[in-house]
Amino acid sequence: MRSLNVSLGARAYPIHIGAGLLRRSALILEHLPTPRAMIVSNSTVAPLYLETLAVPLREAGVTLTQIILPDGEQYKNGETLNSIYDALLTQRCDRSTTIIALGGGVIGDLSGFAAASYQRGVPFIQIPTTLLAQVDSSVGGKTGINHPRGKNMIGAFWQPRLVLADTDTLQTLPERELSAGLAEVIKYGLIRDLPFLEWLEANMDLLRARDSVALSYAVEHSCRNKAEVVAADEFETAKEGGRALLNLGHTFGHAIETGVGYGEWLHGEAVAAGMLMAAELSHRLGWLGKTDVARIRRLLVRAGLPVRGAALGAERYLELMGHDKKVVAGRLRLVLLRSIGEAVTWSDASREDIVATIEACCHE
Repeated sequence: MRSLNVSLGARAYPIHIGAGLLRRSALILEHLPTPRAMIVSNSTVAPLYLETLAVPLREAGVTLTQIILPDGEQYKNGETLNSIYDALLTQRCDRSTTIIALGGGVIGDLSGFAAASYQRGVPFIQIPTTLLAQVDSSVGGKTGINHPRGKNMIGAFWQPRLVLADTDTLQTLPERELSAGLAEVIKYGLIRDLPFLEWLEANMDLLRARDSVALSYAVEHSCRNKAEVVAADEFETAKEGGRALLNLGHTFGHAIETGVGYGEWLHGEAVAAGMLMAAELSHRLGWLGKTDVARIRRLLVRAGLPVRGAALGAERYLELMGHDKKVVAGRLRLVLLRSIGEAVTWSDASREDIVATIEACCHE
């Protein structure tokens, strides 16, 4: 097991990464204020891992309840959130009841928002079971639900007390989900860690073959990058750079997810196409060369990811991107690449360049 720390003062918390961690109840017990918890999972993950997690906790004296949600991004909405509240109220859960998220990013986001808002805040633990959740969404405290007009528009910052990433769960992950997680792994190399990107180029075949050593290294290195960024800019308030840089590809990507309908594209797939769009726009601004863009494209293709966006049309992209959370005073603030390994926030891209990028990078 490898452990990292998200350094947030009194709200600091550990990230434990390794095989067989679901069975190690002691890692969880020390973060429960009382021996009572509710596990939130979904219909895909629960049959595989719920009892593996629950049995040792029950044997240690923890009173557990559970709610099993439908699986998919299309269920990350207010109706599903209310079903979590209903379960908490029906079981008479109080402020000391810990909510444990067992699943991917959707489960983590829903459970975290429920934890942030139920009785104005209850303890929360993340146990991510997808690569994307282990390397990105489980760390940093962003929680929320989607709105028909935009992804993640309703939510809160609510840090977990623990992130427990059992890499054994990646062995049952569908191939498409594994590739989607690799998009967020590649992102860290592109925005701030060129040596890691070079490692990914050398080891992508091992990662796709689910080599346990390679996967553990990728998860740990990604979490280390995320933890450093979050510790420096927890609430994404830096005027330049900061936590916003973690959104490389996300402005274009969220437009794809919203435009085609939640659940049609996996989040990582949309981010991959969005990162290549950001690279293309960076090229048009004179920052990246054609060989840089081609290098990024090659790595995404090797990861099994799409490199062309959905055919929504430039005007629809611009409309959806206008709802993005990174819009400041009516100006769209994009995350672009000055070079491979160095990202910046940029508000001065012209409409013409953005439209040309969309038209060059999207299916007709």
